[in-house]
Order: sequence, then C-alpha cells, then structure tokens
Amino acid sequence: MTPAINILEIQFCIANNSDEVAFRRLYDFIGSKLIQFSYSILKSTEMAEEVVSDVFVKIWQQREQLTKINNLTVYLYTATKNTSLDYLKKYRKKETLQLEDYHIDFGGFAYTPEDLLITAEIMTNIEKAIQQLPPKCKAIFKLIKEDNLKYKEVADILSISLKTVEYQMSIALEKLKVSIQTDTPQGYLSNPQRISKN
Repeated sequence: MTPAINILEIQFCIANNSDEVAFRRLYDFIGSKLIQFSYSILKSTEMAEEVVSDVFVKIWQQREQLTKINNLTVYLYTATKNTSLDYLKKYRKKETLQLEDYHIDFGGFAYTPEDLLITAEIMTNIEKAIQQLPPKCKAIFKLIKEDNLKYKEVADILSISLKTVEYQMSIALEKLKVSIQTDTPQGYLSNPQRISKN
C-alpha cells in the first residue's frame, strides 16, 4: 500500500523548489490510480501509461503554475481523462465517449481484521455484485470507494452534477445490498467505508 502524502506540501515543493523527489513521490502516490483510470477509457495499458506520462511531463514543464491549482488530485484526474479522450480521437477515431463506456477493473480490496471474518464466498459475491453494476454506477463507485475521492471531486472529474454522483452511489449501494443480502452479515454494507481500498 502506498503511504499517504500531504498533497499541498508536495505541490508547494514542486512549484517553488522544482523538487524532483517530491515530484517522484507524487507520481508514486497517484500514478497507478491514474493509469487505471486512463485504462478504463482506452482499454490499453500501453496507451494509459503514455497518457499518464504525458500528464506528468506537462505538470513538470509547468510546475511554477501549480500554485494556482486548488485541488491537485482533481486536476490530475481531469487532465488524465481529457488526455485519454484526446488519445481516443487521435488513435481510434472515436469522437465521443459516454460515461457508460468506462470499463472499470476492480483488482481487489483491502480489509480490516473485522472484515477478514467474512467468508471468502461472501467476498466473491460482493466483487461479483460490483462487476454487475451498471457502467455509470461502477465508474462512480470505483472513484469514490477505491480511489477515495470525494463526491464533489468525482462530479468535477467526470463533468457531471453532484446530484448525479449522489444518485448513482445510492443506486450502487442499493444494488450491492440487494445482490448480497442473504450472504452478508447484518450491517456490512450499511457502512460504505467498509467497501473501500485502503
């Protein structure tokens, strides 16, 4: 698990000191998440890695401007989304991509000791239920529960309303509850933080 970092401190060090170590820490912290996000759009690991590389090259080239960015995490996700869509237009001649086109691959979850009491079969059912969510629900669920983004950040990244994010999350959680109701101990899904990647 990648240790948490102080994004504002990293942002300051990169912008004001051209700190390469801080820049590397930023990439180590969020790069793999951005690659997975780009992959959900491009369906190509190689292109996703190129996209994120391009985003970070631009960040470094314009590092003095970082002080003007209010939320660097949202900025990086949005830049990754936009660059990925540009790649689609350039290499695949696909003009538009709807949120429903996003393919989210859940690699797995990390659990607390309490969660480890849940049987492997139940965890399999939970992951199966997640995979069966409608694409929009799954994209939003992944960004919030696996990438630990806030509802407002997801709305900004995906250019949708906050209400849409809230509605899609309520659909996702309800569908998960219904799908695994008989196999899951009481209250497991009532705490949405349980279904998150640490």
